[in-house]
Amino acid sequence: MAKLMRISIVTIVCLVGAAVGALSLPVGDSAAADPACPGSWPEQGYDGSLRQEDHGRVAYQDFFTDSDGDRWFVIRSSDSNGYTTIRAYPATGDDYVANSPDEVCYLVVRRPGDTEDAAEPKQVVFPKEQEELEPPDPCQVRGGPTGPALRAASRRSGPQGTDQSNIVAQLERNAAEFEYGIGRRCGNLTIATIGEPLTFNLALADDASSSNVLGYLFEGLTEVSWLTNREEPGLARSWEHSADGLTWTFHLRQDVRWHDGQPFTAHDVAFTFNRIIYNDDINANARAAFNFRVLDDTTGEWREEPMTVTVLDDHTVQFRLPVSFAPFLRSMGTAIYPKHILEQYVDAGTFHTVWGIDTDPSEVIGTGPFTITSYQPGRSVVLRRNPDYWLRDAAGNRLPYLDGIVYVKVSDLAAELARFRAGQSDLHGVLGEEFAGLAPLQAAENFIIHRRGPGLGLSFLAFNMNPGLNDAGDSYVVPERLEWFRNTQFRQAVAHVIDKDAIIDDVYHGHAFPKSSSISPAAGDFHNPNVRRYEYDIDRANAILDDLGWTDTDGDGIREDGAGNPIVFTMVTNEGNTVREKTGAIIHQGLQAVGIGAAYEIKPFSEIVPQITTTYDWEAIVIGFGEGSDPHGGIVLWHSSENFHLWHPKQAQPATMWEAEIDDLYIRASQELDHDRRVALYHRAQEIVAENLPLIFTVQPERITAVRNVFGNTTATLYGLWDIRYLYRTDR
Repeated sequence: MAKLMRISIVTIVCLVGAAVGALSLPVGDSAAADPACPGSWPEQGYDGSLRQEDHGRVAYQDFFTDSDGDRWFVIRSSDSNGYTTIRAYPATGDDYVANSPDEVCYLVVRRPGDTEDAAEPKQVVFPKEQEELEPPDPCQVRGGPTGPALRAASRRSGPQGTDQSNIVAQLERNAAEFEYGIGRRCGNLTIATIGEPLTFNLALADDASSSNVLGYLFEGLTEVSWLTNREEPGLARSWEHSADGLTWTFHLRQDVRWHDGQPFTAHDVAFTFNRIIYNDDINANARAAFNFRVLDDTTGEWREEPMTVTVLDDHTVQFRLPVSFAPFLRSMGTAIYPKHILEQYVDAGTFHTVWGIDTDPSEVIGTGPFTITSYQPGRSVVLRRNPDYWLRDAAGNRLPYLDGIVYVKVSDLAAELARFRAGQSDLHGVLGEEFAGLAPLQAAENFIIHRRGPGLGLSFLAFNMNPGLNDAGDSYVVPERLEWFRNTQFRQAVAHVIDKDAIIDDVYHGHAFPKSSSISPAAGDFHNPNVRRYEYDIDRANAILDDLGWTDTDGDGIREDGAGNPIVFTMVTNEGNTVREKTGAIIHQGLQAVGIGAAYEIKPFSEIVPQITTTYDWEAIVIGFGEGSDPHGGIVLWHSSENFHLWHPKQAQPATMWEAEIDDLYIRASQELDHDRRVALYHRAQEIVAENLPLIFTVQPERITAVRNVFGNTTATLYGLWDIRYLYRTDR
C-alpha cells in the first residue's frame, strides 16, 4: 500500500539494534532446572568442548538428549563481542520447532577473564509471550533451518562489498526477474519494535509508529510498486485524464468493502478530500500534498487553491486540479476514510477525538488487508487478516496469505536484536556494528541479510528558530538563544564540529555515508551530489565563532555572545534509539570542543512529539524525517507554511529570503511535467539548504535488513522487500 511520506521521529532508523551480546538481553536468569531449558547441556561437540572459545563461527549444531530424557536441538555460535551462545530448541526425533511457542533457552559462555561469572555458563530464558501476543495459529513449525524448501523461500540478494553501483544493479535485476508464486494461507509476521502507536486516527497521525501500523488498514486509489516504483491501481481499477492534465476521472473497484461489511463508494472518496483533508478545522496530515499554489498574475504572489472532488456515480469520482501537478497519481495513494462512520464526528466538530489511542482497535475501520484485534500498551499490537479483502492471486485465492502481523514492543534496539536471534521476530534492521557478527550466522540461524544501498530519509541536528509566543505570552525560545539559532554563521560553525567519519565508524561501523544533500542518493537523479559540504574542522568552527565575537571571556570553557550571555542550551533526542543516542553524543563532544555548552538529554519519544509539533518548547534536537523516492513528499518539511517546517512551522509569510526561494522551487517543481526541468529545480533547492543549514545533516545509513528465511514472494529491490499481501510462510 502506498502512503504519503510522514515525519519519522522514532523510526528513521526504525528496524535497527545495538551490538549483539546475550549478556545485554533484558531478561532474567533461570535456574538450570527450568522446564523451558534442557536438564543438562552437551559437554562436547564434534570439534571439542562447547565451553572452549571459538570466536566468529558456528562450532556445533546437532540434536541431543538431556539428563531428563528430553530431545533438543542446539546451535553453538560466537558473536562479535567474543561471547559464545548455545541456543536450545525443543525437538522430536530429528525435527525441531523453530520459532517455537515454547520458551527459547540460551546458554551464555563468557570469555575467560571477564569479571562476572568468569568462564562459567549462564543460562538465560526468553519470556514466554507467544500465546498472549500472537493471533491463534493453527500451523505447526517443523524442520531444520537449512532444508531445501527453506532455501527456496527467497532469493539471496546480498551483493558483497560496498560498491553501490553493484548493489543497485543487483537490486534492479532482482526486481526484473521476480515473479509472484502461489502461496498458502498460514502463519504470522512478527516484528519487534521500540515504537508503538500514539493514535489510531491515521488522518491525524504525525509519527511513524502510528502510520506504519495503520498503513495495513487503509488504502488509497493508487499504490506504488515495490518492484518498479511506478503507480499502479489500488482502490481505483483505472483512470483517465484530460489533455491538459487538470481533470482526472477514477473508476473505482466494485468489489471493495469496509471492514464492517459496508460497500466502498465514490462518496467515501469525496468525503475524505472535501470533509477531512480540506477541512480547516482538522489538522489533516495529508493537507500539504493537496495545497495547490497558483501564481496571482496581479500581485505576483502565490495563493492556495484546492482541487474539486466530484462524485459522478457510486463508482466514479472526478478530480479537477487548479494547476498541473507532477506527482498527482502518487499522491492519490493517500488513505480513504469511511464516510458512514466518520461523518458524524466531522459534523459535530469532534473528529480529533475519534479513534484515539484508547479506542477499542476493532472499531477502526478501513478497507485494507488487515484489521487490529488487540493493542496492549507497552506490549503489543496484533493485526488479523481481513477475510473479505478484495485482492486475489493469479489462481483466484483471496489475499493476504498471512493470518496476522504482530508488533511486539521492546525496550530498546538491543532487545530487538535479541528477539530476532532467539527466533521470536521475523525481521531486523541490521546496525553497521552488527553486520560483521550476523553475516556468518545466516545459515545457522536461518535468516538472510539484504543490503540495499543508502536509505531514504534524513537524520539531522535542528535548532528551534520559532520567534512565536505561547498562550501565556512567553517566547518559545529564550530571545538570546533564538538569536544564536537564527544566525547562519553559527549553524555553519556547528556543522563543522560534527565528526561524520566518527559517526560512520563508531556508530555505523562503516555502513553509512556522509550526508550533505537534503535529498538522498536513493531518490536517483533528484539527488544533487554537488552541494556545499562542511568537513569536520574544529579550527574552522572556532574561527567562525571568533569572528562573531563570541569568545570565552571568563575562562570557564564556555563562550559568551556579544552581550555576555553564555552560549548554553539543551539538545535532546529520543530514548531507546541507541544509534541516535550515540550520534548525539558525538555531536555533543564536538560542541564542547569549541566552547558551546550544550546539555545533552535523552527523553521519551512521547514527550518529544508534542514539543516539536504543538508546544514548540524545545531548543535543539537530534531527530529524523522520513521521505520517499519522489521529493514532493518533503514539501511538508521544506515549505515555510507547513506544520512540519520543523525549525519555524506555519509561517504566514516566509521569514527569510532563502525560505521564500525554497517555497517557490518546491511549488514549481510539483507543477513541472518535464522531468529534467523538475530535477533542476530540486537541485537548486538542495543548494540553498546546504548554504543556509536549517537542518544540519549527519549521515545516510546503508539499508541492511535481516529477514527470517521462511517467507515466499520476497526479494530485495530498491524500493522494498515484499508486498505484504502476497507474503507467505514456507515453514508452515
